Amino acid sequence: MPEGQIIRAVSGFYYVRTEEGDIQCRARGVFKKKKWTPLVGDWVEFESTGPGEGVVTHLHPRKTELLRPPMANVSQAVVVASLENPAFQQELVDRFLVHAEEEGLRVLICLTKWDLVKDDEEVARIQRIYESVGYSVLTTSIRTGEGIEKLKEELSGRLSVLAGQSGVGKSSLLNAIHPGFQLQTGEVSRKLGRGRHTTRHVEILDLPSGGKVADTPGFSQLAFRDMEPADLGTCFPEIRLRLPECRFRGCLHLKEPHCQVRVAVEQGEINRDRYRHYLNFLQEIHEQRRY
Repeated sequence: MPEGQIIRAVSGFYYVRTEEGDIQCRARGVFKKKKWTPLVGDWVEFESTGPGEGVVTHLHPRKTELLRPPMANVSQAVVVASLENPAFQQELVDRFLVHAEEEGLRVLICLTKWDLVKDDEEVARIQRIYESVGYSVLTTSIRTGEGIEKLKEELSGRLSVLAGQSGVGKSSLLNAIHPGFQLQTGEVSRKLGRGRHTTRHVEILDLPSGGKVADTPGFSQLAFRDMEPADLGTCFPEIRLRLPECRFRGCLHLKEPHCQVRVAVEQGEINRDRYRHYLNFLQEIHEQRRY
């Protein structure tokens, strides 16, 4: 049975890349009955139904799965956030980091539009927040070339997904890495302060370095899916580190006595904004479980 990897999914068609070329496939009815949905990144088997056409018959087990953007078998998440136009949104970055941590992905935070920044200290502050908990932070500019070569190195040899809100410059970054992509880019709305969607679907692109990267539609909301309240803390590295020190097993770091996470916040060892986002996410998870 021939097999390959889904590189694009559009309107019920799955484009499977094989050594012989790309095959346009539909999914068998059994997938709908079992409520299985093939995802970009899935390795699949298919039956040929004609030249360049086929039917997906089997999904291989996934190593990782993301809800938004919907992708399978990603090894690295590149969280793309602009420093200006639109302004940096830490809560949205933290929200995606939780999802990446839940899937055990390697994470790179990529800050774009460095050339628009007027306050270098603010950039340094953002870098300190995330580097202090173990994340790699890369500052880039497509106009000056800042960080582009380093980003190429980080993408080499991996299947990475670029994720972030609309207008942060994901497609522009990819065009800077490899001009041959010629991806459509858009302007940020001055009135709304966010970008217009130019990428309409998830698509895996082959890099000259041998790696693969997925360009994805932007988003402004990212819900938590079936996450238990007690699991949220493990998705914040600075909280995960202190879990064994809390007095009570299953401590949610709210008002429990002898909570070392809260002590670390008070002592400035944990960023207060990160902790506040943790509390917001925890409340959101509790509310979702009520319905």
